[in-house]
Amino acid sequence: MRVPIDISEEDLDGDYGTVPGLIITCTRCRHSVEVFGTEDNSMKRGAVMLRDECPLDEDNFYAA
Repeated sequence: MRVPIDISEEDLDGDYGTVPGLIITCTRCRHSVEVFGTEDNSMKRGAVMLRDECPLDEDNFYAA
């Protein structure tokens, strides 16, 4: 199933202070993940993390 995601840019806590990053949220179950960086690769990484961590055990594909 293809599921839309919400993406917001936030300052995340890193090991050495704040780091720009993304909070990516599934619009279906509202589960969210944090990923460092704001590039396209960071968004893709977050989508993979959402799929791996889905609390409903679904194998969704996420679209921005």
